[in-house]
Amino acid sequence: MNPLLEKLQPYPFEKLRALLAGVTPNPGLAPINLSIGEPKHPTPALVKAALAGALDGLAVYPLTAGLPQLREAIAAWLARRYGIPAPDPETQVLPVNGSREALFAFAQTVLAPGARVVCPNPFYQIYEGAAILAGATPVYGEPRTWDGVQLLYACSPSNPSGEVLSLEQWERLFALSERHDFAIASDECYSEIYFDRPPLGALEAAHRLGRSGYRRLVVFSSLSKRSNCPGMRSGFAAGDAGLLKKFLLYRTYHGSAMSLAVQQASIAAWNDERHVEENRRLYAEKFRAALPMIQPPLHAGMPQGGFYLWMRTPIDDAEFVRRLHAEYNVLALPGSYLAREAQGGNPGKNHVRIALVASLDDCVEAMRRIVQFATRL
Repeated sequence: MNPLLEKLQPYPFEKLRALLAGVTPNPGLAPINLSIGEPKHPTPALVKAALAGALDGLAVYPLTAGLPQLREAIAAWLARRYGIPAPDPETQVLPVNGSREALFAFAQTVLAPGARVVCPNPFYQIYEGAAILAGATPVYGEPRTWDGVQLLYACSPSNPSGEVLSLEQWERLFALSERHDFAIASDECYSEIYFDRPPLGALEAAHRLGRSGYRRLVVFSSLSKRSNCPGMRSGFAAGDAGLLKKFLLYRTYHGSAMSLAVQQASIAAWNDERHVEENRRLYAEKFRAALPMIQPPLHAGMPQGGFYLWMRTPIDDAEFVRRLHAEYNVLALPGSYLAREAQGGNPGKNHVRIALVASLDDCVEAMRRIVQFATRL
């Protein structure tokens, strides 16, 4: 048995199940689950039609590099979205089976045993698991020293806070990666859910800063949130051609080629923006309804991107979630489950993550119950 498996911490939702074991929620209230970031808006009809129309592709072994048409569609979308020259579809774009799988596998490609991996804090736990199972050591937040760092994970818009990295922050990260020779994996799966202006992307930042070839940078994105099709497991990696060449080699042995039917559906999704605009409208409607309802002792701001409310709680976050579930039948995720103790504290402490993925009515009802619960504490 791989001894590194013993170093993995329980996944946040496993910890949530343990927290709620033996709790009987209020039977007089309908359950509302806002704990998991699973999109609930309808999958676009054009995506389903393209998938159904390509089912003959199930009889064919797909290539790991994907169809040229899919790589071209992704490259064209990147150019439109970020105002950059289209990346080379042959060398700078690689289809992947969802950003989660790719973010994990990328670490196995670029890390040597004993390396250090910098993760944001709070963070998506895949970063930590990828580092550990590659024989590396995760570092949470800004490290005291960059010695031995071989990979940095960035997440913008952030999960869970919704913060977006600025051009100045990207400039500093690029300078650090050059000085200390580490790769940057930029997780941008929430990039298309925004409410004011489109979030700055890492490839866009690199282009604006004159960094030709996207040295040491690979961006990961997905159709799961953008196009409401998490079950398709479709995304891409794009950036440094040298890193992607090695990543493709790893994936060829890993056996992670995307089904031809899913590739055709993905082409349809990347080529259409109308459904994405409607998706943003629906999320904006929920935030417009939910945010004004929040009052002390609760505190939350409007995220720059994503569909989470990162809410400060007046009591311990795990106790808040347990009692909210028991008394009001609303399920949220403790913020401390999304972070680690570092630099003297857990930055998720006394926060909960609220995923506004349910219907507008359910989100409003959940917020009403949350506020009622909090004012009774």
